[in-house]
Amino acid sequence: MKSEPPVTLKDVAAMAGVHPATASRALNPQTRLLVSDETAHRILAAADSLGYRPNTVARSLRTRRSQTVGVLIPDLTNPLFPPIVRGIEDRLAADGFVALIGNTDADDERERLVFERMRARHVDGFVFATAHLHSPLLDEALAAEIPVVLVNRHAEGYGFPSVSVDNALGVAMAVSHLVSLGHRRIAHIAGPQDVSTGLIRYRGFVDAMAAHGLEVDQALIAHACAYSIEEGDRCCRELLSSGRGCTAIAAANDMLAIGSYAAIEAAGLSCPADISVVGFNDMPFIDRLRPPLTSVSFPHYQLGAEAGRLILEQITGVRTAADQDASSGGASSGGADGAEGSGQAAHRLAGLGEDQAGKLATQGGGVAVAVADEPDVLYLAPQLMIRGSTAPPRR
Repeated sequence: MKSEPPVTLKDVAAMAGVHPATASRALNPQTRLLVSDETAHRILAAADSLGYRPNTVARSLRTRRSQTVGVLIPDLTNPLFPPIVRGIEDRLAADGFVALIGNTDADDERERLVFERMRARHVDGFVFATAHLHSPLLDEALAAEIPVVLVNRHAEGYGFPSVSVDNALGVAMAVSHLVSLGHRRIAHIAGPQDVSTGLIRYRGFVDAMAAHGLEVDQALIAHACAYSIEEGDRCCRELLSSGRGCTAIAAANDMLAIGSYAAIEAAGLSCPADISVVGFNDMPFIDRLRPPLTSVSFPHYQLGAEAGRLILEQITGVRTAADQDASSGGASSGGADGAEGSGQAAHRLAGLGEDQAGKLATQGGGVAVAVADEPDVLYLAPQLMIRGSTAPPRR
């Protein structure tokens, strides 16, 4: 039995009574506004009636765009990243783009393999959550003029747009909380120093301790090789075996904090009775730990949505009216799981002092956005979620 020929754009145009070029504009989300609502509705109805499916390969050859964006994630098993990815996907989908997700396991060779295979598929740009401070892949992307946005990362000297939490402010909040409880011997489990989150949070810890007149004991600094529970366990054991007597640990992320729980228990100690622990990221379900983890929080979904917006701007060179409205305090869509959009309170913190920024950042009911000195570098304001893992030290 001979199969029916595929429905073409000309077929849709003929049924709708329009020129094929008009049908093409109506069927493309990026150009649909160029067609009147009545005509667009008629064309879409015709396409649906005929079962028309656009030829994305032909369109990419014609427009030199594949409508896809490569998203590189260091560890998809880390609960931090799924809501960030969802934010990216939802924002891209609003403009007819699709995200291709690549998990790298924080391995350089695997990251290169994923990067090269996505380039071979002619993705229109990349969102990197894996970027190191100095990366051969970023060098290649810069040389090839590939659109790139960094999410939850920053890399100096490249000029790529980026969006992340204000890491230094978040660590300062954690240290201030511990000091307010009476802690003075505060240890730090630092993240990898070749990524911005590890380096900035370590520097932020040192600065925050100095701001409170506290000495940083280098014996109470442990450097993790990866953001993992295993490394948190190892680093915490190292701190406890130093004999320097810390009463609190500020961990560079929640995975390291969870590992600390295991090491504290293995040493016959209790959290928070013997040692308080603060994490960073406020991953989903982190409040279900025993004790629930005090952690620096920020809007994960919104982080991804902002990254999606920035990569679309890099690819298309156009800011939509909705995005312009959101950046000036208008409404912005939230996540499918009920995450708040930046439009609820999209405060621009540029020019404010740190005290003012801190007060604004800790207000509930919205997302504060700080604009860095560089263009298109955004810092979402953190909040400290105080739970059962912190308490005054034993006297």
